[in-house]
Amino acid sequence: MGFDLVDRQRTMMPSIQSPSSKGTSTLETVDIVVLVIYFILVMGVGFWSMWRTKRNTVDGYFLAGKSMTWWPVGASLFASNIGSGHFIGLAGSGAAAGIGAIAYEWNGMLMVLMLGWLFLPIYIASGVTTMPEYLKKRFGGRRTQLFIAVLYLFIYMFTKISVDMYAGALFIQLALQWNIYLAVVVLLSVTALYTVAGGLAAVIYTDAAQTAIMLAGALTLMGFSFAEIGGWNALMEGYAHAIPSIRVPNSTCGIPRDDAFHIFRNPVNSDLPWPGIIIGMSIPSMWYWCSDQVIVQRSLAAKTLTHAKGGSLLASYLKILPFFAIMLPGMISRILFTDEVGCAEPEQCKEICGNPVGCSDIAYAKLVMELLPAGLRGLMMAVMIAALMSSLTSIFNSSSTIFTMDLWKSFRSNASEWELMIVGRVFVLVLVVVSVLWIPVVQASQGGQLFIYIQSISTYLQPPVSIIFLMGCFWKRTNEKGAFWGLLIGLVVGCIRMLLDFIYPAPLCYEEDTRPAVLKYVHYLYFSVLLSFITLVVVVVVSLATEKPKPEQISRLTWFTRFDPVQSKEQEQVFTIERSSTALQEITGQPEGVEVNGIKQESGNGDAGHHRRDSASSASSDPPQSRWMSALYLLCGMERRKRGDGNPPPPPPAPEPATLEEKPRLQLLVNVNLIISLAVTAFIIGYWA
Repeated sequence: MGFDLVDRQRTMMPSIQSPSSKGTSTLETVDIVVLVIYFILVMGVGFWSMWRTKRNTVDGYFLAGKSMTWWPVGASLFASNIGSGHFIGLAGSGAAAGIGAIAYEWNGMLMVLMLGWLFLPIYIASGVTTMPEYLKKRFGGRRTQLFIAVLYLFIYMFTKISVDMYAGALFIQLALQWNIYLAVVVLLSVTALYTVAGGLAAVIYTDAAQTAIMLAGALTLMGFSFAEIGGWNALMEGYAHAIPSIRVPNSTCGIPRDDAFHIFRNPVNSDLPWPGIIIGMSIPSMWYWCSDQVIVQRSLAAKTLTHAKGGSLLASYLKILPFFAIMLPGMISRILFTDEVGCAEPEQCKEICGNPVGCSDIAYAKLVMELLPAGLRGLMMAVMIAALMSSLTSIFNSSSTIFTMDLWKSFRSNASEWELMIVGRVFVLVLVVVSVLWIPVVQASQGGQLFIYIQSISTYLQPPVSIIFLMGCFWKRTNEKGAFWGLLIGLVVGCIRMLLDFIYPAPLCYEEDTRPAVLKYVHYLYFSVLLSFITLVVVVVVSLATEKPKPEQISRLTWFTRFDPVQSKEQEQVFTIERSSTALQEITGQPEGVEVNGIKQESGNGDAGHHRRDSASSASSDPPQSRWMSALYLLCGMERRKRGDGNPPPPPPAPEPATLEEKPRLQLLVNVNLIISLAVTAFIIGYWA
């Protein structure tokens, strides 16, 4: 999948609290050694990346100093997308219903290229750090920016984190037999450490290392799987006959689909109708790949537009692999363990995995624990942890960026860079706590309806956001009122459908479908098209009926104006100096020229301010800063000036105007690769259609 919708293909998840089956192998000593080596490698890469990047500025912490080359950007795009939910969900989808869900992956191949060639030039020209910030510049006002910022944080906290934590915890508990709280707290502690300390640079470089580990492990398991089953032809023939011995009489339960090896399926009564795949799937996918903070932030960290395009190309090529490395092994798992992975009788399924609806989601974990020898099981355990950690670090960093730059800065417009650095790091710790507190909710759902319905939140909230960004970038007449009301009405309509899904769950294979017609006959991919059309109409009508956008809301903020001249650099520098000076006084309560040490300062009533002014002259005689605080500043790369230094902190340098210039030879190289990538995508989709 491109964006957490692979779970729509599945029925209900197995319980976290139950092992996948009796007698499953556990990790041996050599596997534990492999895991320890993996953790040492990841921490080593994380700390190495911390010291080589500037982490004490907004650009340095949130955008890695805009110094990344194409290969870590591309690897990070892939690793951020491929979470532990992919290994559990995509393999489970293959085991349950064939290759249909791979359409999400291959759709993402096109969308990540659209990001590099169509959307990124606009974002780079606008000079933004976050996607809500782009909407604020493009439309003016704050309500659309705040609306989108809160919506993004909601989606990140309650869908993405829950998906990856559930899948990772399921695998970890199966392999290590650890307490789920212990497993998740250990993983979150490791990820939070280098996310808080290193910022986006540490996340991107560790993502690159995680990508290599994931691909090595997944491709190894693929090789073992095909060797075990006897090759490609055995897969094609064996899947059709992978019918469990115990089934519900007179039902379709447990029988593989006739169209299991086709992506494009019946437009009326299939699980993935082909018109919905072409249009309905592309619109939410556009949100994920072209306007989601997690993805775009990595591309904005590239040193040039050409490197950003190169990152998109690498991610696009890598997106071919999940079909072979994750989905097909899931289908092989059903053939090898038909009665367990493909179970179709409720009582038997409950005995196997704790879920009466089905156990297809244990497909990948079952394959790892039963098929691989000692040592390689540890490698695959590292792969699952790598997938979990790469997704969580990406979400943590991007959520922190949105909270700091869009919400905190909106209410504290004069906040200094020091304050923004502190807030960004503290918010990561808040997310870690939220993640741990979310575990009981996932457990209480028994991996069932609640978990699956949470995924529909993304399905019904993404199309309106996609339309807003699409119109803002490519139609100059779009204004703030059109964008806001289009977004609001679209989200209301989407939430109504989402609530209906909660109230009327999809029937099981042996039950009659008694849902309302809007659910029974309008597939969610078709509803995505309808929702997008409603949003589009509202945006166009309201925008045409109200005033035109101001010139400053158009210049360098749309595709057609991306090359407009930049504002006077001298004006920007004056504004930056004034803002920094005001921020210093507001944060410290001091007149200009006085520095106060420590993170926590008393705020400014008159007496406190007078006391601080009196003590400023004796700052040099204060006791030295504690070793703990010095170590904390060193770890976070946040250097403090020496006591007694009466000079005001120098204002951050005015940012260089964003440039869209590309070297001709490199531009030709990436454009040729664009054509090749599009041709490859068209071929594989056409071949399996």
